[in-house]
Amino acid sequence: MTKPYVYLTRKMPASIVEKLEAECDIGMWEKEEEPVPEEVLEKEMQTADALFCTITDPINKEKIKQAENLKIIATMAVGFNNIDVEAAAKKNIQVAHTPGVLSETTADLTFALIMAAARRIPEGIEVIKNNEWGAWAPFFLTGQDIHHARLGIIGMGRIGEAVAKRGTGFDMDIVYHNRSRKPETEKEIGARYVELDELLETSDFVCVMTPYTNETHHMMNREAFQKMKNTAIFINSSRGGTVDEEALFEALKNGDIRGAGLDVFENEPISADHPLLSLPNVTALPHIGSASENTRWNMAEMTANHILQGLRGEKPDHLVSL
Repeated sequence: MTKPYVYLTRKMPASIVEKLEAECDIGMWEKEEEPVPEEVLEKEMQTADALFCTITDPINKEKIKQAENLKIIATMAVGFNNIDVEAAAKKNIQVAHTPGVLSETTADLTFALIMAAARRIPEGIEVIKNNEWGAWAPFFLTGQDIHHARLGIIGMGRIGEAVAKRGTGFDMDIVYHNRSRKPETEKEIGARYVELDELLETSDFVCVMTPYTNETHHMMNREAFQKMKNTAIFINSSRGGTVDEEALFEALKNGDIRGAGLDVFENEPISADHPLLSLPNVTALPHIGSASENTRWNMAEMTANHILQGLRGEKPDHLVSL
């Protein structure tokens, strides 16, 4: 009996490949840090029974339309805005993702951004590297207190809740805005629901944790940044498309807000000449929110499990719903 064919869009560890090979024939792009070319991806999708992909792979309507045998698309990510889920649903192709497994790790990174941006850690590192550390001065590299500050979280999902819990350790006043209220979260963490305008106007740290959708595209625009306190710090570890980067640049350059900590950008990867990198009050990272060894292993294993479940005719554990 012919085994189903699975295509992996990035090189995966041997144990993940072997797990799939026990039940499937495998094809794999043999590079870990270079995305599969679109023409290769398109060709492989035409014959594959299952696709193991990442957040950087564009799985659009045209590719899905040509996928004659495809039964499941499993992405090694919690986000799935790179996949045309509606087009997949029309062809009865399941789409699975990896929620939950990366929540705590991403929350760690998000709080690291809060701390680094508030206390100007990257600037301090550069001072030493450039041999600019001189005599003690009363207000040399003074930053902003985190303890007892107001943390405003936009999007109180799993990761937002995990960030809020970390804020309680710093005695932060936690407010949030979400599509719906979370009474249990309010009770457990002590967070308080507020309208978006109040969150923007009163928070010392504004942290975007919302998914990227048509509704959240550029939700952080010029108007939003102008509502923030000029001492506030903006944090984004969700999706770059939620932010109008030109508006953020202007807000930082003009002193409308104090600083920003960013793990994501609208078009990734960015280059060294990206305008935001020219500003000293920007702490930037290369989209490493879930990048701990344990979490990435768990994500890869979960993605492989989703593929096997889908090919066996079972319901994958974490299906994307329309």
